[in-house]
Amino acid sequence: MAAKTSNKSNSVSSLKPLGALLSRFHFLIFFIVVVGCLAASVYYINYTFTHLPEDGYTSTINPGTIDQKALERIQNLHTSSQPASAPELPNGRVNPFAE
Repeated sequence: MAAKTSNKSNSVSSLKPLGALLSRFHFLIFFIVVVGCLAASVYYINYTFTHLPEDGYTSTINPGTIDQKALERIQNLHTSSQPASAPELPNGRVNPFAE
């Protein structure tokens, strides 16, 4: 039984220098890990934006074409120099909470 406790105390005593090192440099280690994670995320975001996907997908919509319904809605819009039309309110007093 004495041999088992001495092995345990040897393993604990061998970890004391590591614990002292971590307690001394914990802020520096944290800072290095955070900066490393930020650098990796910036790298992956940059990689995502600069490399095109290679899946071969092509859209079925031809660029520069528009359907007639959308064209009519666009033509009904007014420019910013034109005054906006007055909203049409319902006649009489309306309670929005009544069913």
